[in-house]
Amino acid sequence: MDSGEASSRTRVTVIGAGYLGLTHAVCLAEVGHDVLAVETDARKMAQMASGTAPFFEPGLQELLRKQLDTGRLRFTASHADAARFGDIHFLCVGTPQAPDGSADLSQVYAAADALAPHLTGPCLIAGKSTVPVGTARALAARIAARAPAGTGAEIIWNPEFLREGSAVQDSLLPDRIVLGTVSRRAAERLKQVYAVPIARGVPLLEMDLETAELVKVSANAFLATRLSFINALAEVCEATGADVVALAGALARDERIGGRFLTPGLGYGGGCLPKDVRAFAAVAGELGIGSLATVLTEVDAINMRCRTRTVELARELAGGSLAGCQVGALGVAFKPGSDDVRNSASLDVCGRLAAEGASVTVHDPVATGSAALVRPDLRYAESAVAAAAGADLIVHLTDWEEYRLLEPHVLGAAVARRIVIDTRSALDERRWRSAGWSFHALGRP
Repeated sequence: MDSGEASSRTRVTVIGAGYLGLTHAVCLAEVGHDVLAVETDARKMAQMASGTAPFFEPGLQELLRKQLDTGRLRFTASHADAARFGDIHFLCVGTPQAPDGSADLSQVYAAADALAPHLTGPCLIAGKSTVPVGTARALAARIAARAPAGTGAEIIWNPEFLREGSAVQDSLLPDRIVLGTVSRRAAERLKQVYAVPIARGVPLLEMDLETAELVKVSANAFLATRLSFINALAEVCEATGADVVALAGALARDERIGGRFLTPGLGYGGGCLPKDVRAFAAVAGELGIGSLATVLTEVDAINMRCRTRTVELARELAGGSLAGCQVGALGVAFKPGSDDVRNSASLDVCGRLAAEGASVTVHDPVATGSAALVRPDLRYAESAVAAAAGADLIVHLTDWEEYRLLEPHVLGAAVARRIVIDTRSALDERRWRSAGWSFHALGRP
């Protein structure tokens, strides 16, 4: 998409330049808007202002440098500067999981409190963070009480739907744009910001604040339920001798079901699905919707059992004990295309194997640096073959394309024993077996 395509150039700010905020800021500049991104961490701000993204996301760093060069993207640590600069302020701060499973809104409220005293005239505050239903109205009251502009500082909710590994494309050409608002004026102003994707046919969905807040958490909960359901079926298959991959293939032929996100394996992780499922379960409980809270709690439990079952299978293949077992682990990012190891099922399994006495050597195309900060006790290798050297067991944990393309004979020459667990149902079983490997996966005979 060419820069400068925006039909109406707007001065916008992005409060919070983390994964969501930086991606959003860069892509808003790419379609022609003038963007000032607020980041209070001086080190991170300097890093981004120099053209280096603090995390891996395909295509992002190139766009970051491009938009810095155009002058349409700048960074600041000052909320006062942001208030003076922008007519529309996007809140893109994190909502991590609180100890009780609910969403921690402290960053959202802190960002609003820092911005509000500087809002002296009419403006629009567009929330993009994933929040519990009811947050937008509470935030509107909070800002109105603190901003000189009062109710002239209007709230709209515009949830994000970024997928790590394809976040740039998801920002430039999303599958839908959701606007939750209480006024036509606010909706029309935000439509100007999204003029380019709207002109390209992206569906625009307008609704009330509460419904907009529910869209993202409902989508994530629905997806998590689908993923956990196929993994629950994998447990049934293990108990009966059936094959979950063949079962999933048959289910996918039903047009009411389809095959997307119906791959059994290690389950989901990352910074969104786990926390959003738990936060939604907490909200459902507070609202007295016990049935939904129960469903989501079990969805989470099934997902976590995938990790336990993987370790149990590894222990069984090691002869009943992992003590002294040499394990080569392929992948620690929570998904391919990312260096994110937050709530990574892959890294968690590595840690559990090590806790039982295994010596774990890890390879990942981009995430070893992130993983080493969290688990310095593990060993890290520069290639899959190096990770496999002398291994008694190979565990395929993150579905990177390069692992699918591995030559089993080459890897087999490096290991002590040709035993592999494919936790993502992604490797070509026939190729590995024909190369002399003992091939194993959850839910398969």
